[in-house]
Amino acid sequence: MNIAVASGKGGTGKTTVSVSLALYMSLGGSSIALLDCDVEEPNVNLFLRAPIAKTENFSVLIPSIDHVLCTGCGECERICAYNAIAIIKGEPLVLADMCHSCGGCFHVCPEKAIIEIPKKIGVIESGSAHGIDFAGGRLNISAHMSPPLIKDMKKLHHDADVRIIDCPPGTSCPVIESVRGCDFLVLVTEPTPFGLNDLRLAVNMAKALSLPFGVVINRAGIGNDDVEKYCKKNDIEILARISNIKRIAEEYSRGDCSSYILDNYSNEFDRIVNHIMEKTAADVSL
Repeated sequence: MNIAVASGKGGTGKTTVSVSLALYMSLGGSSIALLDCDVEEPNVNLFLRAPIAKTENFSVLIPSIDHVLCTGCGECERICAYNAIAIIKGEPLVLADMCHSCGGCFHVCPEKAIIEIPKKIGVIESGSAHGIDFAGGRLNISAHMSPPLIKDMKKLHHDADVRIIDCPPGTSCPVIESVRGCDFLVLVTEPTPFGLNDLRLAVNMAKALSLPFGVVINRAGIGNDDVEKYCKKNDIEILARISNIKRIAEEYSRGDCSSYILDNYSNEFDRIVNHIMEKTAADVSL
């Protein structure tokens, strides 16, 4: 089973919930994997602290032009939806940073003057700690195409009973790739106007993808009750409320807030897991 943890905005406590949920579910004897799909700013392992046992480079394919064979016909330029190839004075120029590695130019070139060469854009790390298998992607600072890295990283740990996927913030392409194929979506929000605005976006995404979902309100007690009213009006299940208390922030700054949360909010996580099991009809030991 795949459980994605997402949020419409950054800083809501998405990673805190992901790590805490993984640790809680591992207590029941199920095999748990935790995947950090926020490859542009990965931070799951700051809290899980799994020793990295394996690191693999990840590359995408980009076009390379054989100018001896090329006739400058422009077919490659015409098919590229991302303007990654430009014909300048009859010669094709590849703009590698614009390329989305679709392979279209390679297939339409009548002279077979295009080959595809690998370009490293990041790494995939894996390890384990606390009985949890970990995998995380890390996009190179100069790279911008995170969905291919996320897609490849999600191939890991398919033998686990439950895979918890910590998604990037927002609702853009990296998030869509992260939640693709998931059985349930946990949306983490905060009770503020910004939290509500971005929760609406995340809910619309979940509905568009036909994903069952529920909401966790983090920092409950700040802001106002607009998030509660929105969920009630739209018949959205509030799975848990985690209070806004100083102790959690202190433990977070030390990289160990999950221990405190599990000691004091086990009933909330029990409610989250039971709801997910009910909605997905899964049979997972707890």
